[in-house]
Order: sequence, then structure tokens, then C-alpha cells
Amino acid sequence: MNLSTSIGRFRFVALAEGVSYLLFAITMPLKYGMDITGPNKVVGLAHGILFVAYIILCAQVAYSLKWNLKTTFLAMLASLIPFGTFYADVKLFKPESERFNPK
Repeated sequence: MNLSTSIGRFRFVALAEGVSYLLFAITMPLKYGMDITGPNKVVGLAHGILFVAYIILCAQVAYSLKWNLKTTFLAMLASLIPFGTFYADVKLFKPESERFNPK
């Protein structure tokens, strides 16, 4: 993953956003089952920041790589579905990255 390119930075943020989303599976039971709110606040803040960064970078990449509306929509939708960013990385983002940055 080449972080010097916009698609590389987007892939990194997409994976981090996906991990932060899945961490809610741990912090939500802590919050509502055991009344431990601290971890959920930290994960919630991190997830919020990463989600906003994901949307901004997705728009930037869609514009710079001239993605069509369908690809852009699927990339945006992936951030709302658990495991969606991991799937989108394999099916959408990695092939795009390899297309513009061959090994």
C-alpha cells in the first residue's frame, strides 16, 4: 500500500475505518451491558473522525481517478456495512491502486 498516492491513503483510511466500525462490537456490550462507557467514547470519536476522512478521501479519489457514479456509490456504501470496507478494498480499491501503480 503506497501512502504517497491518494488511492493508497484512501485504502489505509478505509481499513482503519472498517476496524473502528468492528470495534463497536466490543465496546457496545461494554457500554450497555456493563455500564463501562470509556472505551465506547474513544472508539466512537476515532470512528467519527475516520468516517469523515473516508468520505472526503473517497470523493477526492473518485474525482481524481474519474470513477463513474456506480463505483463511487459502492465505495461510499461500503463504509456503512460491517466488513464493507474490507470487501471494497479487495474488489474495488486494490485493483484501482494496481492499475495506476503497477509493481
